Amino acid sequence: MSKVRVAIVGVGNAASALVQGVYYYMDADDNTFIPGLMHPRLGKYHISDIEFVAAFDVSKNKVGKDLSEAIFEKPNITPKFADVPKLGVKVHPGPVLDGVAEHMRDVFNPIEDSNPALEEVVKVLEESDANVVVNLLPVGSEQATRFYAQAAVLAGASFVNGIPVFIASDPTGYWPKVFTEHGVPVLGDDVKGQVGATILHRTLVRLLVARGVLVEETYQLNVGGNTDFLNMTVEERLKTKRISKTRAVTSIIPEGRELEAAKKVRIGPSDYVPFLGNTKVAYIYIKGRSFADFPMTIDVKLVVDDKSMIAGVLIDAVRAAKIALDKGLKGPVPEASAYLFKHPPVQAPSDEEAREWFEKFVSS
Repeated sequence: MSKVRVAIVGVGNAASALVQGVYYYMDADDNTFIPGLMHPRLGKYHISDIEFVAAFDVSKNKVGKDLSEAIFEKPNITPKFADVPKLGVKVHPGPVLDGVAEHMRDVFNPIEDSNPALEEVVKVLEESDANVVVNLLPVGSEQATRFYAQAAVLAGASFVNGIPVFIASDPTGYWPKVFTEHGVPVLGDDVKGQVGATILHRTLVRLLVARGVLVEETYQLNVGGNTDFLNMTVEERLKTKRISKTRAVTSIIPEGRELEAAKKVRIGPSDYVPFLGNTKVAYIYIKGRSFADFPMTIDVKLVVDDKSMIAGVLIDAVRAAKIALDKGLKGPVPEASAYLFKHPPVQAPSDEEAREWFEKFVSS
């Protein structure tokens, strides 16, 4: 049985949590409920079947170092929670493109002249025999994401798009067509936290809709202290992020588009608070009308570790991407994407149904 051979694009806090998470759960029992882990074994792949075989970054602090060391280099702040052995996987330089915003240059310390050609990146993927490429670049990396999507296509590797750049859900149809024509699966877009703000918001809204409440307005405000939140202090980096999170919620409200048009919805990152570190604080507010037009409101505060919330989902996503490759699937994989991502090609009516789609995809 082949392994899930993963190439990481962007060795940041999310990558650190993903790599450590694989080793933290390396010996997880298939038949025991383990807090924080959704699937010890997914299909035929146990967590221990995940191998990291390549990595790309642009930071002087990380390029050239072993992946096991690079995940702890500045500006990463994900704490060490698992022992990761030396992996023999050197972090390769990637193209900067738009992966580093102007206000983040001093933070990310990029190699200014780093500009490897597409063919060079494809060669690394092929020589490492990577069969899954997972994109964990900073939000707003539109050009850079498309670069690596193309590299995955040419290398014949499944592509897992963890950020809100629309590849699997590209409204123009271009990227779904590219992956389909090359016979390569793509999962995305914008990974959904295990119990994050978006899934909690969706669950609350769905409860109200199911109980006959008319949702009139809602917001979700998120603050945090890692480089993701610093990067997103520039609104132009946030366009697709806001769309992704907003549509994840409004897609289950019958009047969702009307609320958007009336500007009665505001969802997305709101501020950078350095001392919070990887802690994310989400404030969710929903106002509606119930029986006889009586008003009702819900106010919720959620506090989670930002990166551990997505690491478990990414562990499922990379294995699902390999399963899709094994099945010979081409293009977007809607059943897996609907469960694991905020802005999938097809949004499930509920997260319960999305899970049913996912489990059927894995078992069929």
